Amino acid sequence: MNDKNLSEAIKNIIEKELKAISKLLPKEVISNIESKISPQVEKIIDQSGYIKKSKYKNLEKIINELENRISELEKN
Repeated sequence: MNDKNLSEAIKNIIEKELKAISKLLPKEVISNIESKISPQVEKIIDQSGYIKKSKYKNLEKIINELENRISELEKN
């Protein structure tokens, strides 16, 4: 599951649980709550050992570049 799908799934769960309350609150309040909760949820996900796909791709790129540099140094 990619990070967008995971975030969307968590958002859907929270919305489902708060459905009765959300009928009483304006959408702006819900959006405000989401913007405050989202970074905390992402932090919890990171602490669980999961990383975003973009972060994985960046790390993979760095690793490949380092491996290429090592190979070049070994040739010389």
